[in-house]
Amino acid sequence: MSAWLRNLTPSEQVGALFVLVFGLLILVTGTLVTLSVRSRHETDETRAAFHADWWALLKTSWFMVSVFWVGWVLGETAATVLFALVAFLALREFITLSPTRRGDHRSLVLAFFAVLPVQFWLVGSKHFDLFTVFIPVYVFLAIPVVSALADDPQRFLERNAKLQWGIMVCVYGMSHVPALLLLNLRHYEGRGAFLVFFLVFVVQTCMLVQHLAARHFPRPPAAPHVSRSFNWTSWAVAVLAASSLGVVLYAITPFRPLEALAMGAIACVAGSMGHLVMKALKRDRGVTNWGPQGRSVTGANGLLDRVDALCFAAPVFFHSARWYFGA
Repeated sequence: MSAWLRNLTPSEQVGALFVLVFGLLILVTGTLVTLSVRSRHETDETRAAFHADWWALLKTSWFMVSVFWVGWVLGETAATVLFALVAFLALREFITLSPTRRGDHRSLVLAFFAVLPVQFWLVGSKHFDLFTVFIPVYVFLAIPVVSALADDPQRFLERNAKLQWGIMVCVYGMSHVPALLLLNLRHYEGRGAFLVFFLVFVVQTCMLVQHLAARHFPRPPAAPHVSRSFNWTSWAVAVLAASSLGVVLYAITPFRPLEALAMGAIACVAGSMGHLVMKALKRDRGVTNWGPQGRSVTGANGLLDRVDALCFAAPVFFHSARWYFGA
């Protein structure tokens, strides 16, 4: 089996990976449907909550795998455009829950119709040195200038900080996912999809384990006003479990086992801390999720809830891999 996989081209190997992943998702979905049907007449609230948690996690997994599969099938350019659309919807969702004023309209137009397309164009054209500094340097200086020219100083700092933060998370963070697809490390050309799979799999595993550990083995929360479920014990267990899974997956990456462990830990820490930060932002806005009651105010169906950890993990993972391999 191992020899057969090594004889496949990079595209065939990625295709085999997606067949395996979709097969696992179908198996898990079928199992959960069967369990739900068997227990539909039961009134056990704990069991119902357990099924609801798994359905939510399964929907997120189907969404993310489908997006990556469509991007891979359509090719590098289409994948970059697809992730740009995801970033657009996520930013729109963020801005919708962040009150703006008339004086912000120019800055919003700049963010959606100039900053976002330029950022993803830089990714698609593999200008990696420029795309890493375009937003944190040039855009962060340009946004307040445009806002100042709108002649509306009321809550000026707060309004600009919110917009800059939304751009940083939704556009800058998400743009590093197609950048991973396009990143050609030495002796690893054409296999960027495996890096994306590694990143998403360990981050999602970390979030899942942390959620389950906090639910079944509750501990005093570390930041109760932000998240009642986040505690250091469940967080450490989740990071360790997901990083160990990264070691199991090292064969599909350019990393050796210990390197895979370290890269998995880096991605998990960044993603889980990012998820906590986004929870703090939701508390500030007075909502429990970006799509209240399962419906997003943007029509994106709570998109930002699904990708927030990835938006934080992707830049850290990308730059760590690029720095380590000198790419």
